[in-house]
Parts: sequence; C-alpha cells; structure tokens
Amino acid sequence: MQKHRIYSTSFASVYPLYVAKAERKGRTKAEVDAIIAWLTGYEGAALQGVLDAGTDFETFVGEAPALNPARTAVKGLICGVRVETVEEPLMREVRILDKLIDELAKGRTMEKILRG
Repeated sequence: MQKHRIYSTSFASVYPLYVAKAERKGRTKAEVDAIIAWLTGYEGAALQGVLDAGTDFETFVGEAPALNPARTAVKGLICGVRVETVEEPLMREVRILDKLIDELAKGRTMEKILRG
C-alpha cells in the first residue's frame, strides 16, 4: 500500500498556509501555535525546531511530545471527509489538525476549539 503524499510533505511547507488561512480571517499566528501545542505538545522552541528541520508530517505526528487525549472529541467534516471516520491513524491526526485550523478561521472561540 502506497503512503499518502501528505506523510512525506514537510510540515514547514504547510504551516505558513495554516497561518495565512487564520490571518485572512482576522486570527493570529499565536492562535495557530496554541492549537498545534494543544494537539501535539510542540511549543515554542520545539515547534520552531520542527519547522527549521523540515520535518515531514509522518515524523511530526509520530514524534509529537504529547498528543492530547481530548483530540478524539474533534468531530465534523473537513474537505468532505468526516474526521471521526478516518481509519488510518496518521491521516486522522492530520485531518484533526486541519479541522481545528478550519474552526479557527471560521471564527470559533479558542475555548471551544481546544475543547475547553
């Protein structure tokens, strides 16, 4: 079975797209970083290290310091795919991150995005 190309894609190449999507809707890079930290445990220097190293998505998720157990509460559609029905674990994590960034861009409060 061939791996999806997102797995070998550098997280650093997608990160600016997440930030741009948020900023277009009046949100901030700090909010994007807070979502990433909540989901994966990458904060500050650790996140910057991943970006500088050009880490791919597979490694980014696989070596995440602390995947948040509350991430399983993330439900809904992203790109026409229902997040909670994605069976492949790595793809589900990627879709969860996409969904959280999408919620940010749609104006949801950080408290609700972070399932607080």
